[in-house]
Amino acid sequence: MRKLIGLIVLLGLLSLTPRAFSAEETSSVPEVPVKGMVTMVDLGADKCIPCKMMASVIKSLQEECKGKAAILFIDVWKHPEQEKRFGVRTIPTQIFYDKDGKEFYRHEGYFNSDSIRAVLKKAGVAIAEGAEPSEAGRN
Repeated sequence: MRKLIGLIVLLGLLSLTPRAFSAEETSSVPEVPVKGMVTMVDLGADKCIPCKMMASVIKSLQEECKGKAAILFIDVWKHPEQEKRFGVRTIPTQIFYDKDGKEFYRHEGYFNSDSIRAVLKKAGVAIAEGAEPSEAGRN
């Protein structure tokens, strides 16, 4: 009987892979869009070079827009199901939603903070003025 219990415990331990303990696998995907708030989601990956460039832009915008707009990031390499959900063709991709949750602007590739501010301003978010969005985006 002791051998059987030992075998069951051993099998249970063997079934636990490092993935089971990985923070990146257990991290949750944020609700997109945030209800009642203008939302920008940046879909990328921690290890993608243009996405790494976006990380500092996203961080500063999160601080600047706190309480005014939701600025979110989803790593699509850690959460591959999100690529299909959002129709991502390339990373990084930024998607903007109005307060009613309707997508109103999408951009693929690196997007500088002034251009993002301009898109947010068009949605009624009161933040510092910036440049108009690049032609690379689409409405």
